[in-house]
Amino acid sequence: MSAKVYFSRTITPEKVLELYKLAGKEVTGNVAVKVHSGEKGNQNFITPDFWQPMIEHVKGTVVECNTAYNGARNETKKHQELMAYHRWIEYFAVDILDGEGPDLAIPVANPVRIDKNYVGKNMAEYDSMLVLSHFKGHPMGGYGGALKQISIGTASSFGKAWIHGAGEPEKIWTQDHDMFLESMADAAGSVIDFFHGNLVYVNVIKNLSVDCDCCAVAEDPCMGDIGICVSTDPCAVDQACIDMIYASEDPGKAKLIERIESRNGTYTIKVAADKGIGSMEYELIEVE
Repeated sequence: MSAKVYFSRTITPEKVLELYKLAGKEVTGNVAVKVHSGEKGNQNFITPDFWQPMIEHVKGTVVECNTAYNGARNETKKHQELMAYHRWIEYFAVDILDGEGPDLAIPVANPVRIDKNYVGKNMAEYDSMLVLSHFKGHPMGGYGGALKQISIGTASSFGKAWIHGAGEPEKIWTQDHDMFLESMADAAGSVIDFFHGNLVYVNVIKNLSVDCDCCAVAEDPCMGDIGICVSTDPCAVDQACIDMIYASEDPGKAKLIERIESRNGTYTIKVAADKGIGSMEYELIEVE
């Protein structure tokens, strides 16, 4: 069955909220709002003022997790300082989910590669999740969107190594690439199950660099902004964004497509859909 993806070419904070309301599903209770805090030095991440109306509407807490690589976000104190530097703390309550151990191990249903996923223990304090993603390229995953945000994005520092290594964290940077992508799909499914499906996904397709917001030195965007997609289906919302890039008339898309294809990026969506996490088939509903 196809999912509904609401789309607008207008990229404003108000349009994000409008599309969220059209999606017809409210995240309720104690709401975790997953964002990408942006590595220090990154010029492409979406800033907190853009997300403000959306986050205030759901009365959510901004959540993040520490990284598994050296930088400004691999330790809790440094990450908190970075969240202040990027002004997240100025606008919102912020929770580093794995700020203090131990990690929370959650089960993976119908595992392809990993049978458990390690997330920050504070995730247990939330009832639902609003997933706010900057859709763009990624050096390892090919692209970054909703599925990456709920897998690698919500994993603890150790959990990130666990996913990258497909259950062998010591192989964080050397594991077979497709096994890593399969592990991301497994991890995404575990988070959806953890919240009993109480998630909504927002992908903002702008600042389209081949690099992720986790890069301190990222390439500038290679093509023009496209718009906003919102859905209750993470596979559908990511697939819709991919399809829009391919359909774009912007010649700069060739560079981003090369990044996606060279990393087999869409395989993550396929594995997730095959697991029943979502659908690659969707109905695109455009809103002016």
